[in-house]
Amino acid sequence: MDTTISNVRDIIIENEQMRLVIGEDCITKSLIHKPTGEECLVADEEIALFSATQERPFNNEVKLAHPNKRTTYQANSVRREGDKLIAGFEIIPYKAVIEIKETPMYICFCLSDFIYDPADYPLKMTPPPVSELRLLQLPIRNRENFGEWLNVSWDDKIAINVLANSPYARIDSERRKGFRIMSADAVKDIKLKGTGAVLIVSATDNLLDAIDMVEKDYDLPRGVEGRRRDIINASAYWSGNVNPNNVDEHIKYAKMGGFRCMLIYYTSIFQEKGGFGLNGNYDYRVEYPKEKEDLGKMLDKIKAAGIIPGLHFLHTHIGLKSSYVTPVADHRLNITKYFTLAKALDKDDTAVYVEQNPEAVVMDESCRVLKFGGELITYEAYTTEPPYCFTACKRGVHSTRVESHPLGLIGGILDVSEFGGTSVYLDQNSNLQDEIADKIANAYNTGFQFVYFDGSEGTNPPFGFHVPNAQYRVYKKLEPAPLFAEGAAKAHFSWHFLSGGNAFDIFQPEVFKEKIDEFPAEEAPRMRRDFTRLNFGWWGYWALRTQSDMYEYGTSRAAAWDCPVTMMENIEAFKSHPRTDDIMEVMRRWEDVRARK
Repeated sequence: MDTTISNVRDIIIENEQMRLVIGEDCITKSLIHKPTGEECLVADEEIALFSATQERPFNNEVKLAHPNKRTTYQANSVRREGDKLIAGFEIIPYKAVIEIKETPMYICFCLSDFIYDPADYPLKMTPPPVSELRLLQLPIRNRENFGEWLNVSWDDKIAINVLANSPYARIDSERRKGFRIMSADAVKDIKLKGTGAVLIVSATDNLLDAIDMVEKDYDLPRGVEGRRRDIINASAYWSGNVNPNNVDEHIKYAKMGGFRCMLIYYTSIFQEKGGFGLNGNYDYRVEYPKEKEDLGKMLDKIKAAGIIPGLHFLHTHIGLKSSYVTPVADHRLNITKYFTLAKALDKDDTAVYVEQNPEAVVMDESCRVLKFGGELITYEAYTTEPPYCFTACKRGVHSTRVESHPLGLIGGILDVSEFGGTSVYLDQNSNLQDEIADKIANAYNTGFQFVYFDGSEGTNPPFGFHVPNAQYRVYKKLEPAPLFAEGAAKAHFSWHFLSGGNAFDIFQPEVFKEKIDEFPAEEAPRMRRDFTRLNFGWWGYWALRTQSDMYEYGTSRAAAWDCPVTMMENIEAFKSHPRTDDIMEVMRRWEDVRARK
């Protein structure tokens, strides 16, 4: 029974499932799950629903009276005008307009506008000086489960979810004693006005239905649909060398293992050398003289065998041997730290003088690379006292063109990937990710049906935004939409399309069982709290060292959590290993178990 007592000045926001009560001072008083009458908030925390953050005070009187530092101002007043909440804040002289949308299954909070008096900011600026606006924050009492990825607190009866309905909101939670502050923020450097998030309070059995409605209403990727497909638990046969000339042999081995999916690494299709050196070019291998036509025919053959083909790529990586680096490094490669030339740099100079202190810059041998203009320059050391400079420099590395650079030119440390040092990360604040996405989509759209976003962690900060948004920029171009997707890294918004979660990398046979327990088996129950499965790993295959009991241990543990595995092909080892038939039979039997769930 709902026993909430509301003051006549309280604001009530509600739908069929919940009632949120806010005092006129913007303190959240109650969040009731209406069908059960259960209170979802902790009492007496006096946490405002909204807040605004500035890097420092800008209003002159506030600046004089208070410390000049990053400060969060809590909302201390609120009123409702139709479908809008008008919130005022302590100390600072402006208000935020939050548009609310009450639907039967969720409530949306969206930053619509700000209200301010120009006289409060008689400065050459665009007021108000908001860095972040908290769209909602709620002290949700702890329940049995908390899904850190989906940002959901739930037990066998009720689920409370603060969910992004676009890539832009920053969704998070802060653990406290007996509760969590679940929150959503609009961030200036990403998007302020127009950024929203939704609140869902429902019976746990109805949570995915509510999220599904959000995804449909806001035209998001269908994460719920992907998780509900029968194929979601299907294991995959992985190949980095399948091509039109040998596809029949790969199909034979995939069928022996009962695999319903085949994950095809981009190196099977496109030219590559030196790790990820050519990544970004996406030039077809010689085995595809008719390029897309030959690829489409190969995929048709795989599908005719009853196997679903997927594409595995590294969408944020640009190879150091690619046309994006040599002979002129592209201006859209990411820079991790900027430096300004303090002296003109002539072609023969081996010391690079800069205005800023290079203290603590990267010193790994593969990663100590400067970029000025289109030239890449390595360094051996640097000074931390003026005049600041990088020393023992080598010019025109990675086959870039040596040039003279003027005083005052801004360049910096190239964002070389930590995975092998053969590629760099592209700048997510440029259009290069879209350009690469077009190339990936051009291949995917020939007939692939699922994807793996590898190297997903390779973005600029803030990672909580750029990691999923970089994936999304590719995902939106894939037609038809993948049946499911996996990725090497995830953040909140990617829940809507990484319906398969993540996979683990190769474990050596000698420690295989131990690592299965340590990593995927440990993650599986945590991913269940996010209503998602994971992939128990990419499993290497070695003649003699790989044994059937290892694979049976791993695949049975995965099946217990209704999760798949991925087996990485090794044709030579398949042929030379005397127990390949036995190992494939183990995989086939457990795939039958998954298919009959």
